[in-house]
Amino acid sequence: MTTILARLRLKRGGAEGASDQPTQLPTEAVPRTRFGVWLSRPMTSFHLIIAVAALLVTLGLTMVLSASGVHSYDEDGSPWIIFAKQVLWTVIGYSLAFTPGNAFIGGFSRVLLAGMTYIKGDKATTLTVSHLAPTIPETVYFIYQMTFAIITPALITGAFADRMKFSAMLVFMTLWSLIVYSPIAHMVWEPTGWLSSAGILDFAGGTVVHINAGVAGLVCALVLGKRVGYGREAMAPHNLVLTLMGAAMLWVGWFGFNAGSAVAADGRAGFAMLTTQVATACAALGWMFVEWIAKGKPSALGIASGAVAGLVAITPASGYVGVGGALAVGFIAGVVCFWSATWLKIKLGYDDSLDCFGVHGVGGIIGALLTGIFAVKDIGGADGSLLLQAKGVLTTIVYSGVLSFVLLKIIDLVIGLRVAEEEEREGLDVVLHGEHVE
Repeated sequence: MTTILARLRLKRGGAEGASDQPTQLPTEAVPRTRFGVWLSRPMTSFHLIIAVAALLVTLGLTMVLSASGVHSYDEDGSPWIIFAKQVLWTVIGYSLAFTPGNAFIGGFSRVLLAGMTYIKGDKATTLTVSHLAPTIPETVYFIYQMTFAIITPALITGAFADRMKFSAMLVFMTLWSLIVYSPIAHMVWEPTGWLSSAGILDFAGGTVVHINAGVAGLVCALVLGKRVGYGREAMAPHNLVLTLMGAAMLWVGWFGFNAGSAVAADGRAGFAMLTTQVATACAALGWMFVEWIAKGKPSALGIASGAVAGLVAITPASGYVGVGGALAVGFIAGVVCFWSATWLKIKLGYDDSLDCFGVHGVGGIIGALLTGIFAVKDIGGADGSLLLQAKGVLTTIVYSGVLSFVLLKIIDLVIGLRVAEEEEREGLDVVLHGEHVE
């Protein structure tokens, strides 16, 4: 994403032969007289709308999907993480991810959003812009990127639903967001980041969000162990209607993530929306057909799961592939994610409550790798490379997996990770929060 943005900036306003040195953050507010060059009111309006849409989906849909996927007495975990992550992102997370630092982590110039200003005076209005999105106010870009940052740890909670202590979850997610999420976001999306400068393509978060969260979720499930009664008691979603409503809302809101990652209200944003739509539909059909063959009946839950798998897989590819590539990505994701969420999970013996790894981890890996195969230079401005994409996938898997494991073990030694068996049976809503959600 950021590599393409750098090229677009040169086409819009940069001089030919401009320096290839890393872009530095603005040290002074951008004067009003430059609004016609750098600040676009239509693009600002566009991003205000998609940021709000993505934020509403992040806040509302994480609650709906988490609540509809687990028991009715264990529904209160992920909303707390969403609110905590917004504060953490404001204090230091954004600075570590989206300011020039070194190849692996950003700097501290935006701690507490220092230097992010808007000053309205008698003679001129000044504001700051991000070097990654020079046509919109940095405040808008900050909020937009916050939606990615808060949905990622929320996805992880789906892997260990029903069994982690609330205190342990807060500590883990805080440390994970700073030590794992921000560095991966910096390496992939900051132009001077290690993976970005190597040519890794990730348009809207296949590696940063989905592989990152999926691998961390798998590690959490393995370290914590299985839920009480897993494999012996029925653990299907307790409210299928809410699950389907959540999946439908997720599909609509996902356009905010994928189309918005063009950082412009232009044809590329429209193409990202198109590829997202067709890939998701194809993935839903792919999951449905393979489930029909394997189990004898297609299910509404399966179609919804396939649609989510398609949304995940097309995320890194949406701004790079054509319609044919999008259809291929979607269908492959639907089929493979069905296999990973059913057969693979059973064979490996882990309890991933909401298939965080099976859908988001595996779907993200599929999408990232297929981006290297189906990327069209005339669409995204870059040639795909399966080898480079594999480098990005492997880096994210190892970095997220190893550090997630280390963090969990340290927290387990200090305060413990898992609730007692009696508390798990009674329900975490009652035991940890003193309330019961019907």
